[in-house]
Amino acid sequence: MAVAGSGQAAPLTYGELAYVGPAVAAAPGDPVAFLVEPGAAFVRALVGIWRRGAIAVPLSPLHPRSELEHAIADAAPAVLLASGALAPRLTEAAPGRHVTLLEDLDRDPSQPARSGACALMLYTSGTTGRPKGVRLSHEALAATLGALDEAWRWRAGDRLLHMLPLHHTHGVVVALLGALWAGAEVRFVPFTADAAWDGLASATVLMAVPTMYAKMMEAFAAADPTRRARWADSARDMRLCTSGSAPLPASLLNAFRTATGQTILERYGMTEIGMALSNPYDGPRVPGAVGRELPGVTVDIVDETGQPAAAGVPGELRVRSPQMFSGYHGDPAATAASFDAAGRFRTGDVGARDEAGVVHLYGRTSVDIIKSGGYKLSALEIEAVLADHPAVAEVAVLGVADPTWGEVVTAYVVARPGAPATLPDLQAFARERLAGYKLPRVLRVLESLPRNAMGKVQKQRLRDL
Repeated sequence: MAVAGSGQAAPLTYGELAYVGPAVAAAPGDPVAFLVEPGAAFVRALVGIWRRGAIAVPLSPLHPRSELEHAIADAAPAVLLASGALAPRLTEAAPGRHVTLLEDLDRDPSQPARSGACALMLYTSGTTGRPKGVRLSHEALAATLGALDEAWRWRAGDRLLHMLPLHHTHGVVVALLGALWAGAEVRFVPFTADAAWDGLASATVLMAVPTMYAKMMEAFAAADPTRRARWADSARDMRLCTSGSAPLPASLLNAFRTATGQTILERYGMTEIGMALSNPYDGPRVPGAVGRELPGVTVDIVDETGQPAAAGVPGELRVRSPQMFSGYHGDPAATAASFDAAGRFRTGDVGARDEAGVVHLYGRTSVDIIKSGGYKLSALEIEAVLADHPAVAEVAVLGVADPTWGEVVTAYVVARPGAPATLPDLQAFARERLAGYKLPRVLRVLESLPRNAMGKVQKQRLRDL
């Protein structure tokens, strides 16, 4: 694998780990939390942790101090590792803890302990309102990467334009490790619509979320004819463009195809289950659908009683897969509750299988999960922050359908007397405790929130507004 912008490209494959990582002072099985910019330094840190048989816990530069504090407290890492530029963020989030600088470490020839060991822990939001650590073994990662290699025809000559965050399974597993597994080249570029279009000229693979494609099409429509022609020509030479982390509107797929000749490949997965479904590499890709099972994966669609749903009838997706996570960190009760009696993972996603066996998704079983801009957000976490604002008497948060973001974070607020709530004030208040992509983008001020007889807010009634 060559990482563009790294100075000297080093050969690297997941199977051989030919790259010698840094000597991280961790024992096998120790969690190591690291905060490093996307690029060669991130890969160096990840491989260095694995070569010690330790657990990699990537933290995000996008997260405010409170979210870094939560991940560090929950993971209880034996080592905190950071690049020099980001080390002050870790020092602030973990006062009194020593932060090891990646740049100060020598190279380490030791080999990783793999069999059955946890390799990676990613934090994801759940219905409890706080991020949970999802533990992924080397075997689960290998199963995911092997399935994607077969399904998407990864090759060593590929060049991936990487614009996704690396604390998220889409960015670190599907994109980065997918390329690394094949020995492909990765170019890390911060996302802007113009940078995405320009980057296609030297790439063969793009992996993005629907919001990125929406922003790209907005820029395409606003560009002059010469630029549009150049961008379209670059896109036509792409081998593969994929979309995930949120539903891709059929209208957006069709607009991108009309502009570029590329039919975006939509797929479906989760941090806990890896990649489960995909439209085909060869053959028709169905707009608004996520395809069929990947090798080794079984997806059942069941009704409210747990029985198989008939073709065309919506039900919950439940999954068996060798890519499955090994549990939520420190939370055996939540782990057990996430599986049914048949040992299938309860995804919480609703879909239906058509007569051809293609799966179509319809949304979540819980209105407390918001899919916005490729992120899966907890409405309960956002509510807990907004409820502390002095102008807020009551608050409910949910996702409302939006053509650009998939769902837009919407706050329904009952204001305290004499203390009007405004969207800029709420955003400024929440920005200290929430990542920017979790902030409300729409505010509705109500006289009261609809509740049932037990006092629970009826969010579906709010959505109907």
